[in-house]
Amino acid sequence: MAEAEVLYNIKSTRARGNTDVATPSTDEPTYCNINYSETQRPGSKQPAASNRRSGVTSERVALLVLSVLLAAAVIALGVTHATCPRCEDGWEPHGGKCYFFSSVTLTWNESRKQCKSMRGDLVVINSREEQRFLQTRLRGKMENDEDKFWIGLTDSKKEDEWLWVDKTRLDQSWQFWLGKEPDNWNGENPDGENCVRMGEKDGAEDLKTWNDQSCKSVQKSICEKPEKA
Repeated sequence: MAEAEVLYNIKSTRARGNTDVATPSTDEPTYCNINYSETQRPGSKQPAASNRRSGVTSERVALLVLSVLLAAAVIALGVTHATCPRCEDGWEPHGGKCYFFSSVTLTWNESRKQCKSMRGDLVVINSREEQRFLQTRLRGKMENDEDKFWIGLTDSKKEDEWLWVDKTRLDQSWQFWLGKEPDNWNGENPDGENCVRMGEKDGAEDLKTWNDQSCKSVQKSICEKPEKA
């Protein structure tokens, strides 16, 4: 630390003449200078520059930390973008799958061919959560009560043996038939109703929106395929 030089003037007096004589005397002032150095103590004005340097250093540290955090965030986003599975344009992601809601009305078999042409198939519903997602998405796509969508479920090979297009059997412990469906009504087609469509324009709290329909009827459809890695 810097040293400060301090000058003190000290005044003293001494008697003039013979001090052994008891006579009045006139005292004469004398002066002396004493110099000494004193180290600058903390709390004085001197550390102001040091404080300024400390402030600048703190700002630099803060900027450095922010830069590191920003760089880490950019790297993380880049990794996520590079590794996150994606769906093609027009397909909607959910639960590791991509879904395509076709607005073209086709028979069940034609709809399946359309899905296959896009490297997918008619949707196979594996959970209540998936059913809820699809029903929620359909509410904004249905114009009337009969504006429904084909799904990949059929008993065309054997009556009442419901199979998905991936050849798995319908799990009887959970299913989403509406009311008394399936009823295999043959009023429009003597072959009855062997394909399944879904959808309720106003939704359904219990998610039961399936009904069987003649496979020759024309409906919209839902296609699915795995997300791209």
